[in-house]
Amino acid sequence: MLEPIIEVKNLTKTYKAAQKKFRQKTSYIHAVKNINFQVLPGESFGIVGESGSGKSTIAHLIMGINKVTEGEIIFRGRNIAQLSRGGEREICRNLQIVFQDPYSSLNPKKSIEWTLTEPLIIHSIGTKASRKEKVIEVLEEVGLGESYLKKKPHELSGGQRQRIAIASALILEPEVIVIDEGVSALDVSIQASILNLLNELKEKHKLTYIFISHDLNVVQYFCDKIAVVYLGDLIELFQTEEFHQEEHAEYTKKLFNAIPDVSFTSRTS
Repeated sequence: MLEPIIEVKNLTKTYKAAQKKFRQKTSYIHAVKNINFQVLPGESFGIVGESGSGKSTIAHLIMGINKVTEGEIIFRGRNIAQLSRGGEREICRNLQIVFQDPYSSLNPKKSIEWTLTEPLIIHSIGTKASRKEKVIEVLEEVGLGESYLKKKPHELSGGQRQRIAIASALILEPEVIVIDEGVSALDVSIQASILNLLNELKEKHKLTYIFISHDLNVVQYFCDKIAVVYLGDLIELFQTEEFHQEEHAEYTKKLFNAIPDVSFTSRTS
């Protein structure tokens, strides 16, 4: 039996609520509370829910963007929620993220070559010549190529910018990539091409994905397993292929009944 590559145990994140009155007693809001799940190597693990459900909070906690209030995030046997700065940098190579809006996550003043080379420099990987070779190789893997090296984000389409964001996540050869609403801003036809690209990269590089989305059509198409979250709680967890064979929570039924039937091309592994 496979050991999980990531295990989330009793994960909780709270924020102080805004005080409406002077000397009002401090109260707290639970963004997520007591979340538990495991992600197996090679899996595409989907986390779905409405806006404000806590799904992106989970992604940001796994990535260390936000600090955990309580609980553990175990990656390869280490609790990454309690790592020192040096330990965080070591884990960073193996955990990467693709955000919803690639335009805001890419430096508008810098070339694509700079964007993809900078992580290699930060982690002291390769020589100047080998870094450029690596950048070109990754660009080709995401369906672009050497002609994009000198371009800047504003010169690219939305789909091309998302391919650059994927290349930026891929450049350090991580084991896990978190995709936080990574295709929701794209047209359906472009979504399909990006999802197929992600599946090709997953197969080639033996990647594991944590896929955050509110779009259940996309999650059903792309993911092996689905976790449903609502108001910070994990409602249920099931294998995607078993969805129509199981009884589900009322909230899950409402979520799936509410979506339009948008068909993608057949799933590629």
